[in-house]
Amino acid sequence: MPREPVHESDLRSLERPRLYTIFAPLDADEPLPRELVIAQRRHRTLGRWELAGALWLPALALILFVGGWGWIPGELVIALLVLTFGGLLAYALAGEWRPRLK
Repeated sequence: MPREPVHESDLRSLERPRLYTIFAPLDADEPLPRELVIAQRRHRTLGRWELAGALWLPALALILFVGGWGWIPGELVIALLVLTFGGLLAYALAGEWRPRLK
């Protein structure tokens, strides 16, 4: 069955004055609904814990790679791994303490 073409007169209800009679303008002072607050928490920014966790694996791989080529003695590799882990942990813990969002 062929579709009838859409005419401009069919779209009159989409004009801005007509829309305001159907839908009220949004209130800027109205708080967000609970679902949007939960979604906003889910998409939070990158924090110290996430950054330290993301840097740990490349640092571990780099230290092991350089140590595997024999450029660094074994004891120093272990010390570097412990210091890197401790430094990244201290960096993550040094951030402001606030309750974690669940």
